[in-house]
Amino acid sequence: MVQPAPTDTPDPVDRASRGATGPGRPKDLAKRAAILEAAKALFGREGFVGVSMDRIAAEAGVSKLTVYSHFGDKESLFSETVRILCEEMLPDEFFQVQADGTLRGQLRHIAEGFFKLVVSDAAISTHRIMITPGQADQALRQIFWKAGPQRTHDAFAAFLRAGVEKGQLQIDDCDCAAKQFFTLLKGELYGRMMCGVCEKPSSEEMQAHLDATVEMFLRAYATR
Repeated sequence: MVQPAPTDTPDPVDRASRGATGPGRPKDLAKRAAILEAAKALFGREGFVGVSMDRIAAEAGVSKLTVYSHFGDKESLFSETVRILCEEMLPDEFFQVQADGTLRGQLRHIAEGFFKLVVSDAAISTHRIMITPGQADQALRQIFWKAGPQRTHDAFAAFLRAGVEKGQLQIDDCDCAAKQFFTLLKGELYGRMMCGVCEKPSSEEMQAHLDATVEMFLRAYATR
């Protein structure tokens, strides 16, 4: 039997299936996880444009109908892969104020999680997709930004506001301070890695960079 050409546009049977999987009908979580793993691998290797839903379905070992049933379209699947990647490496717990932890220690913990995330192979590949002509349009960049960087920024800004309320920090604009913190963490090293002109830092180099960043941030904003 001749198979139809790959396409990212769901056919009528796909739409019918998605309509049948409404509230009360549970989806297979194992298949969902397999789809996400396949999407992360393929998007990371080949970009957004070069990967079809058919390829993702084949890689995950499921039907294309199943992929559409779980995620609706390729943009939604991409958004979820970005969100899951960030959540895996920088979970919400990182930004919860710990009553028994020092401010410096918590900032250091957040700094390490964020830095490991942005210099990971998956994150570097995804960021390159966003800036490569022909790989991402404005709508896709907005999807990426909201699913990854914006989520991280909002969570950290909320952490800083909690520090201000506890009297640990003196910050007039927590949104601005959050941007400064993450910019300091990326530093020149991140730009060099994005350009492919340097390798990941050694453990010693990374620790020194994180310590210096947290120290500078606290000198600017810690209550005296």
